[in-house]
Amino acid sequence: MSDKRTGQPGEHLVDQSFDGYLDDDLITEEEEKYYSAEIDPEEMRAFRERQQNQKGRSRKENQARKEESGLRSGGMQGWQAQDSGMDGAGIQRVQGRLIDEDDPEIDARIDDAMSRRAQRRRRERRTRNLFITVVIVLIALLACFTYARVLVPQDSDLPWPSFLGSRPDKVPAALSFLDKKSGSGKEESGGSSVVVKETQAPQLNLETEAKETEAAPVQTTETPQTTQTAASGASADTIAKAQLMTEQYDYDGAISLLQSIPDYQNDQTITDAISQYQATKASCVAADVTTVPHIFYHSLVNDPSRAFNASVLGQSQADGFNAWMVTTDEFDQVTQRLYDAGYVYVRLRDLVVETTDADGTPHFTPNTSLMLPPGKKPIVLSVDDCSYYHSYEPAGFPDKLVLDENGQVKCHYVDANGQESVGDYDVVPRLNTFLAQHPDGCYKGARGIMAMTGYNGVFGYRTDTDYVKKEHLEDDQAKWLQAHPEYNFDKDVADAKVIAQALKDEGWEFASHTWGHLSVTDKTAEQLKTDNERWVATVEPILGKTDTIIFAHGNDIGDWTGYSDDNDKYAYYNSVGYHFYCNVDGSVPHWVQITDKYVRQGRIDIDGYRLWLCKNGQDTSLSKLIDTSGIFNDQRPTPVVANGQS
Repeated sequence: MSDKRTGQPGEHLVDQSFDGYLDDDLITEEEEKYYSAEIDPEEMRAFRERQQNQKGRSRKENQARKEESGLRSGGMQGWQAQDSGMDGAGIQRVQGRLIDEDDPEIDARIDDAMSRRAQRRRRERRTRNLFITVVIVLIALLACFTYARVLVPQDSDLPWPSFLGSRPDKVPAALSFLDKKSGSGKEESGGSSVVVKETQAPQLNLETEAKETEAAPVQTTETPQTTQTAASGASADTIAKAQLMTEQYDYDGAISLLQSIPDYQNDQTITDAISQYQATKASCVAADVTTVPHIFYHSLVNDPSRAFNASVLGQSQADGFNAWMVTTDEFDQVTQRLYDAGYVYVRLRDLVVETTDADGTPHFTPNTSLMLPPGKKPIVLSVDDCSYYHSYEPAGFPDKLVLDENGQVKCHYVDANGQESVGDYDVVPRLNTFLAQHPDGCYKGARGIMAMTGYNGVFGYRTDTDYVKKEHLEDDQAKWLQAHPEYNFDKDVADAKVIAQALKDEGWEFASHTWGHLSVTDKTAEQLKTDNERWVATVEPILGKTDTIIFAHGNDIGDWTGYSDDNDKYAYYNSVGYHFYCNVDGSVPHWVQITDKYVRQGRIDIDGYRLWLCKNGQDTSLSKLIDTSGIFNDQRPTPVVANGQS
């Protein structure tokens, strides 16, 4: 190997890099830490002192060897130490090259080269680690992708879970009542909209699972399970809707809906479902429509301490609320027990088949095709006086119906502390929520009939013209107008129409309860005519036309034998289109009268007085339908007395 020199002993070529002369094995761990700047300055100084001391000892040892071997001190460049690797006069051999470690410049260059080598090794380690990390991440992502796309079946590949219940990500609209969100409780009405964010809705005291009853075993609908997927193009929403329809006993509607799916004949899942629905329908039995009960409520008591407070309301009013109303807890228990006993809410008109002559004259016959599974029994429900009268205000009742942010009908409520909230504070939203949880509790989406007056408006909106004309105002109406200078008649009417349509969409129907809550028994036909014309003028434009009248105070326009053509009250009501009539008869579990010209049904009042009779073993109607033990709310004043005409 040729070494070019400048002529000075031990001087190495200065223009040649030392990087290539440094072997990794020549760098000790301590040196690497030093050159990597991984030790503190004190450690650096100590390390340099140790190096200088070692170099000094090496020079002395070399000098001693040279003197022993007789070498001159001029520097023998070719001499090579036998065991120490040191050349003469401090010349060190590194990878075949001779360097003079006594030269400060060369010493600095060695330090610099070693520092660069250490840095390069760190970069190589970081690059290698980064590469390994990237490879591992890519392998993991590839594994996840393979698992998701190949090993896990997609929704379209599943054997159809909808027949075991609605898909979690495809909830039917009918089940959307369960969605509740917090809000401010303030109205957000603009124009004719009535939207209020829901807050503090009370929790229903309902069991989520139906209890088995020995007396009335209920047949449940089995659903087919297959390994076939739904046909391409089949809508999961459509199939889920069909399943909901079968849960509400509309088998024909569900079958027709499934058959509307293109090429359904070639999809075994759908054809199996249709076969199952047909088999379940064939197992149903026709209900005896002449034995169908009809129950009804007034508004629910949310705060017994206010509703039954005679010191605030007066004794007569407190006794009236105690006798006429049920608490939310009592309502929940009755509702659950009716469901457990197999009762299914149907419409009053479901009891009959109606045909019409060419001139529009209707005719009625009993419906022999009201088909339900064995153990299921039809029942009709109605709610009276859902107008939220001014007299309700100090007693802790809701003050009006509103739409929450999901478009569902709820109640606006103000508690004893003045805190506003929106939720299930009355029969309508409370039953909606229950039936959303138990869709098999209603027949084809039925809810109930709302019996409406008009003298204080409807749904808590002051829609009667007296509020505009300021004529014939009662004291509570005049006080309300003074307390609400912002009142706008047109807006209240528009808002009430929005509520009415939402109620219809949810399955509710409307009936006249007379405009003035009249006792039809002691009124003349002419008086009833005047009252009905007022109802048609102020209430019908909001609710729509109805053919049903539910008599106030539980009275009737005839006796149990039926209406005759010479009954002038019946003749008037029939002439203006009323063909369904309801009174109150709590003496028996059911009372139905179906004639060619009209349908008539007695109703059982579920109220405080009825529950008091049940508690004392004196009831002959509600206790025939369900077990009433333990329902009576002990916060009620006792004894509960029948209070006038309810």
